[in-house]
Amino acid sequence: MESYEAISRGSRRLFIRRAMLTIVLLLVVGVPLLFYAVRRFERAATFYPVAFDGGPTWRLPRGADDVWIRTRGGVRLHGWLVRTQADAPAATVVYFHGNGGNLSYVGWLAEELAGRGFDVLLFDYKGYGRSEGVTADERSLYEDADTVYEYLTAEGGRPPERLILYGQSLGAAVAVDLASRRPCGALILESGLSSASDVAALLIPWSPRFLHRMGRNRLDAARKLARVERPVLVAHGERDDIIPVEQGRALYEAAREPKRLIIVPRAGHNNLVATGGDAYLDTLAEFICSSVDGPDGAGAP
Repeated sequence: MESYEAISRGSRRLFIRRAMLTIVLLLVVGVPLLFYAVRRFERAATFYPVAFDGGPTWRLPRGADDVWIRTRGGVRLHGWLVRTQADAPAATVVYFHGNGGNLSYVGWLAEELAGRGFDVLLFDYKGYGRSEGVTADERSLYEDADTVYEYLTAEGGRPPERLILYGQSLGAAVAVDLASRRPCGALILESGLSSASDVAALLIPWSPRFLHRMGRNRLDAARKLARVERPVLVAHGERDDIIPVEQGRALYEAAREPKRLIIVPRAGHNNLVATGGDAYLDTLAEFICSSVDGPDGAGAP
């Protein structure tokens, strides 16, 4: 007859085997489900494309032409190239919009910048507006940025040192990535995020940081910004409740000199220009001109 100790040891071994089997099953089933859930949430929270609807916002800006730009993968991107009425543009501004809407939402902004002596290229990422394809992750955004950069420089003959990369919200991360890899005249970051992980910590503050690494997108704007050697202007709304002003300050701290920080009082996330008015736009124009017309095209703002 087995002793009590022998029976107890056997029960413990059986319990341990069952526990280990349960853990393995949870890992096999649970981790993929968690991974899938994180990816679905990430995509839903990151991209809000609005397709072309022919509504009143689709009025072609003054002095603009429709342009179609083909990516290396054969996908056509749609843009508006808005030309200034000045004899020669002081610079060309490439505008990278945020994660929602499309270029028709900012046609008025292109007109304002063109009125201050700059050519402006507005364009839509894949799946936004009239652009073909689908934006699935940050790599797709960076491919689009490279496409429009090559369209302006290689095809259009515009000097890289007179290209101003202007990114708003998610577009700030796209502009930073491009500036960290390609020559440009200057960088304007408006309502920008410091990283996808920092934004995720705001949306789901209870989530551990390791979950953030399950996402497809890093959008490490602050880290990449340290590699940009051109003048940088960081602008942020004092009352931004989508990407807090602290992330704008983090971008400014990461940037090299020469750099400038503008905190717009009473402004939120999408209304810096509306709140700051002509004075804000004039400040941007002054920054652009000083950046491209300074010594060796690197004027101090």
